[in-house]
Amino acid sequence: MLKKNSLFIVCMLLLGTIQVQAAEPDSWQSERGRFIVSYESQLDPITINQMHSWTLHITAADGSAVPDAELAIAGGMPEHNHGLATAPDFEPLGDGDYLLQGLRFHMMGYWELELTVSANGVKDTVIIPLEL
Repeated sequence: MLKKNSLFIVCMLLLGTIQVQAAEPDSWQSERGRFIVSYESQLDPITINQMHSWTLHITAADGSAVPDAELAIAGGMPEHNHGLATAPDFEPLGDGDYLLQGLRFHMMGYWELELTVSANGVKDTVIIPLEL
């Protein structure tokens, strides 16, 4: 019976129909404490092999919105030594909100998204860990 269940799970993963929930806090502070980032995923729960978007909210350490940031994203699965399978991009929405488009997680496991935020002469990096 265990083999049948394992085969079913593998088939569902390949078809991209298993949904997983990322364990996450409400927000993440940048490495040097300059910015705080939170997000809301278009998919809830996040689904493997589904293109989707996030709305990011970025504030300065004092809680004020960061409306005109330059953003860059990198990331992947450090335990598997590979990056993201897609090239996400950003669209500013105003009031410190940004639409991150083009995300797809192609396998279960531990992921990290590395968001670099540059605003008002300050540059800092936020790591968002995801266990899918």
